[in-house]
Amino acid sequence: MSEPTGDAKSEMKQASKEVKESENVAEKYSAMTVSKNSEMNMGELSSVFSAVPTHKPVKKQIQFVEDKQEFSRFPTKAGRRSLSRSISQSSTDSYSSAASYTDSSDDETSPRDKTQVNSKGSSDFCVKNIKQAEFGRREIEIAEQDMSALISLRKRAQSEKPLAGAKIVGCTHITAQTAVLIETLVALGAQCRWTACNIYSTQNEVAAALSETGVAVFAWKGESEDDFWWCIDRCVNTEGWQPNMILDDGGDLTHWMYKKYPNVFKKIRGIVEESVTGVHRLYQLSKAGKLCVPAMNVNDSVTKQKFDNLYCCRESILDGLKRTTDVMFGGKQVVVCGYGEVGKGCCAALKALGAIVYVTEIDPICALQACMDGFRVVKLNEVIRQVDVIITCTGNKNVVTRDQLDRMKNGSIVCNMGHSNTEIDVASLRTPELTWERVRSQVDHVIWPDGKRVILLAEGRLLNLSCSTVPTFVLSITATTQALALIELYNAPEGRYKQDVYLLPKKMDEYVASLHLATFDAHLTELSDEQAKYLGLNKNGPFKPNYYRY
Repeated sequence: MSEPTGDAKSEMKQASKEVKESENVAEKYSAMTVSKNSEMNMGELSSVFSAVPTHKPVKKQIQFVEDKQEFSRFPTKAGRRSLSRSISQSSTDSYSSAASYTDSSDDETSPRDKTQVNSKGSSDFCVKNIKQAEFGRREIEIAEQDMSALISLRKRAQSEKPLAGAKIVGCTHITAQTAVLIETLVALGAQCRWTACNIYSTQNEVAAALSETGVAVFAWKGESEDDFWWCIDRCVNTEGWQPNMILDDGGDLTHWMYKKYPNVFKKIRGIVEESVTGVHRLYQLSKAGKLCVPAMNVNDSVTKQKFDNLYCCRESILDGLKRTTDVMFGGKQVVVCGYGEVGKGCCAALKALGAIVYVTEIDPICALQACMDGFRVVKLNEVIRQVDVIITCTGNKNVVTRDQLDRMKNGSIVCNMGHSNTEIDVASLRTPELTWERVRSQVDHVIWPDGKRVILLAEGRLLNLSCSTVPTFVLSITATTQALALIELYNAPEGRYKQDVYLLPKKMDEYVASLHLATFDAHLTELSDEQAKYLGLNKNGPFKPNYYRY
């Protein structure tokens, strides 16, 4: 190796000197500890940084004269308002899911007090702003790209019109993905009237887009409880139109019709229900002998349970929590109440990000599954004082009580991933001694007299659809299942389904799954005649008995 030149030696010497000076600075800085009782004074801090070797100052300094003058001028009050409006407008122009969630419209007038007409001259709808229809159409088009199976079903069955004559009244979340389902039902021959099953989950621009096409939609984000029931009533009670099919999510629409319009309810040909809460209500009616129409339990179909409940929640729980609180999960202690499919999805996602996850369960089988998956199963009271986040997903009521909320530590987050807002005892928090402080949309600080704050999300309602969105592809699976269930009930010969609650036929579950395999370029292996005979199966399915647990 050749010896370095004189210039190189000089440079190396200078570099060595700078390294030694830097080391001396590091030693000096690390020796200066800052505790609660002692503070570093400015002189010490200055001496540390003055010892750091610096480069020679540049000879020329660039002056941005025009920029300096521009930024030294503070806008007037009117100017600030104009600037604020332009920023808000730019955020809503794209109408992404986040834009819908942070709707910054200055119009606080209730849609019930407005008179709106679509381009066809119809006023049979009630949405936030019909002028948002164009933006909503873009949202729907984006959703269609990841719902190819549902679009495929639409194309295959469109010429046959299997829902011709069907008058479907629906009560679901109104999102771009649901819009693709509704427009599929219309393409298959149905007439639809729609309302929202959650007062916070409606995407206003999507509701406007549906109304523009002629679907009677009664929903907007931020409805009051009174608005909620008014919208349901407007969907059901309209002159010259009587529903014969129900698509429900939560059972509120079914309950309203059963209680308020019993004669209309008796003429319904079938109910399709997709939530734990709604299915529970249907089984209660059936057990009491009061269910006078056949109903399809979509919630417990394999394509709903194993995909929407598990994989959807595995992704959307993080999305909802991040958007609302910006929380970092590494090292956080989280309790997930319930280890069904939703709970399993939530736990898997949180564990993957380094959270310490506890599970509460009433079912020994689910509890054992949680243990085998590496989670500690506890009673909520055992860890209530130490946890950072509580997530409920049981479908039950009063899972988190006021007494437990009183014992939570400052800054804790409480939210719900179940359909109904009954899991957290939110009503007990609306008392004079507690102060509610709105932080941002769907985020409240509940403040105790001693200053403790608990962060409550979506007022205890469904977190993912209230505060964020859910993966489109998974919703395609659920929506295709719902569409097939409606077609099956509507076209079933008399006597096939009695006045009871039924599960989706296994063959139909498998068909829904097969439609979605093309997305992954997946190729199924086919049974030979000999193999099919050995297993006692039809080569084309169904491939599993009804009692099989996937």
